Amino acid sequence: MNKILRVLFRPVLNLFEKGAEPYDYKPLNRKILLVMGLLFFGLATAVAYVAPHGDGFGFLIPLCVFSMVGFVCIIVGVLGNDRAVAKIWGNR
Repeated sequence: MNKILRVLFRPVLNLFEKGAEPYDYKPLNRKILLVMGLLFFGLATAVAYVAPHGDGFGFLIPLCVFSMVGFVCIIVGVLGNDRAVAKIWGNR
């Protein structure tokens, strides 16, 4: 199952997994990345719940941004290798 999901999300994972430079990985970084992904999905859910009651479609921008950031955090946190997690945190 993991191999199938890695193939499916290869375009996202390739952005973060490529490179040969050294990196500093800590297992806590992956856990924090997963928690941040859940928090961003929570923000997107809150925007989707509260904003449609207002006027206009201005809520779509934060909804899309929070959803995409949450999606990338969860995908890299679950399927990404150690280099991808370190690259998100900017560790060198």
